[in-house]
Amino acid sequence: MRIIPCADGFDLVIDGRPILRHRAYDPCLYVGRGEARMEMYRGNFEIEDHVVERVPLRDARIEQAGDGWRIALCAEPGLPPRMTVSVAGTGQGGAIAFETHDPGIDRVWLRVVAEGGEHVWGGGEQMSYFDMRGRRFPLWTSEPGVGRDKTSEITFRADVEGKAGGDYYTTNYPQPTYLSSRRYALHVDTTAYSAFDFRNAAFHEIEVWAVPERIELFARPSFAELVEALSGRFGRQPPLPEWVLGGAIIGLKDGERSFERLETILAGGVEVCGLWCEDWAGIRETSFGRRLFWDWKANDGHYPDLAARIRALDARGIRFLAYVNPYLCVDGTLFPEAEAAGHLARRADGGTYLVDFGEFDCGVVDFTSPEACDWFEDRVIGRNLIDLGISGWMADFGEYLPIDAHLANGVDAKLMHNAWPTLWAEVNARAVAKKGRTGDAIFFMRAGFTGVQGHCPLLWAGDQSVDFSRHDGLVTVICGALSSGLLGNAYHHSDIGGYTSLYANVRTAELLMRWAEMAAFTPVMRTHEGNRPQGNLQIDGDPAVLSHFARMTRVHRHLAPYLRTLVDEAARRGLPVQRPLFLHFEEDERTYAIQDAYLYGPDLLVAPVWRAAHETWTTYLPAGADWIHVWSGARFAGGREVTVEAPLGAPPVFYRAGAAFSALFGSLGEL
Repeated sequence: MRIIPCADGFDLVIDGRPILRHRAYDPCLYVGRGEARMEMYRGNFEIEDHVVERVPLRDARIEQAGDGWRIALCAEPGLPPRMTVSVAGTGQGGAIAFETHDPGIDRVWLRVVAEGGEHVWGGGEQMSYFDMRGRRFPLWTSEPGVGRDKTSEITFRADVEGKAGGDYYTTNYPQPTYLSSRRYALHVDTTAYSAFDFRNAAFHEIEVWAVPERIELFARPSFAELVEALSGRFGRQPPLPEWVLGGAIIGLKDGERSFERLETILAGGVEVCGLWCEDWAGIRETSFGRRLFWDWKANDGHYPDLAARIRALDARGIRFLAYVNPYLCVDGTLFPEAEAAGHLARRADGGTYLVDFGEFDCGVVDFTSPEACDWFEDRVIGRNLIDLGISGWMADFGEYLPIDAHLANGVDAKLMHNAWPTLWAEVNARAVAKKGRTGDAIFFMRAGFTGVQGHCPLLWAGDQSVDFSRHDGLVTVICGALSSGLLGNAYHHSDIGGYTSLYANVRTAELLMRWAEMAAFTPVMRTHEGNRPQGNLQIDGDPAVLSHFARMTRVHRHLAPYLRTLVDEAARRGLPVQRPLFLHFEEDERTYAIQDAYLYGPDLLVAPVWRAAHETWTTYLPAGADWIHVWSGARFAGGREVTVEAPLGAPPVFYRAGAAFSALFGSLGEL
């Protein structure tokens, strides 16, 4: 990475790629001040900014500084500098560090060179648009919303009734990192609110509501090498436990009756590796549906003699999974214990901060306090979950830190809000490590931010609607897996059948079956009964659905030898299991905008049917290989769209001709 000075500015170039182009008449850096309005309601945010000042820093004074450069920037020649940037790096990477000379600066805008035909991906886990070019993406962890489509009735009603509709950019897991089709990546090292604006043809504008620590740049010859570099930067997950490859995790929240229903599911031929009972701590009925009782210990009334039940399942090769989140309900037993020990976040007046989670209030465990972390890791996760025999759990939430809470470390909660999911992941990972269970016990999260990759072993896609909708249904799960995977999250999965059922929107048998077909070609299969189990179809509620699901679990288990190689590769290189088509076919630019199909490892192409009432499906096969349809054996040349029969039970899946696992793939049709 180097700076090339010129008469009226400079260029920043990394491995031959122009990144910044600064001229006095067209500066790349703007600074200023803003007055933000941020309001949170049950994890949903209304955010506005009144920009008080935005000043272009036109004048640049460049000097060599060792192996790098220092550039002092001011509004006009002769004025004192308002910002100095230091640039240092190698041919394939480097960083831009920021030093402000004006303590009033709390807004920074940086313009990065854009080129015609360029594509950009990343931004954390984006659910609506994989290719981010042409849109603006605020990066702030929150509830993603219901419907996430301002033109839909569901989103309209969710907005009116609870400010909960969301939009195309709202996500549990934002991250200020993107990859460009020019084969470089950019990461902003900040936890402040930020936004990536890719709407201008000439530049990408990065907006940060603070002075960032630095901006990091990575350049590599190929997309796969670029993903590998980012995985090395943000951290890698431990290998998936072997037991997860043995079938599906069955989600039931029916108290003691869950064990009876599991026997019915097993009798239906389902390959089962785990039973997940998120209601292990009890149930609370609300207007939203059946919520959990947020007091993280086994509820003996709801699950009598749970430890013995868990031991019995384990003897049959079936693990038991539970649920936990970083909040404690005020009417539970753990809340007063944590409050008395000073482990909860505070209000400005020193009282305990309580958050309304929808008809019940909770305290927020303060993970900036080492003592609070130790207490949660040892007292809650260690003793109440792992010592009970629990092998996994949903580590839910993480995106609800109130921005006016007072924390033990003294840092403004607006700066800690985005960091909170990563702190939550660290707490879970340390709890597992303390018990010597890393690589065996597994937790899964929906919330994330920079660095979550090094602590969270498995992402899940959050709370999709129980439908085929474009912005909140089945297809969004693919986009989430691809965008987060490029940033080093190797393992991703979803609630089979979706979760959110509101306004008479309920699951259909077709939806459950199509979702199961996709899940069979992901690292982990897991069902969820949703927020309103009684009003929605479950896998054991229809013989045809159960039979279909059983077959899909056999498909998943059949592919375990192939999946093991992908797990090994993820540990070595950080490549995701689910991959955009261009990761292995980067010369085929037609693959750059595809977000409804993916490669499962290098050799399987999966194009799930994500629209209702379709028995045929058209998808694009990348150029550079021949592709064999797994169900019919038909062979297709790449570089074109093909249409195949896709009845229920035969999702469009193809394998690369000549693949090492061709015999395994070719025998899928026999299951």
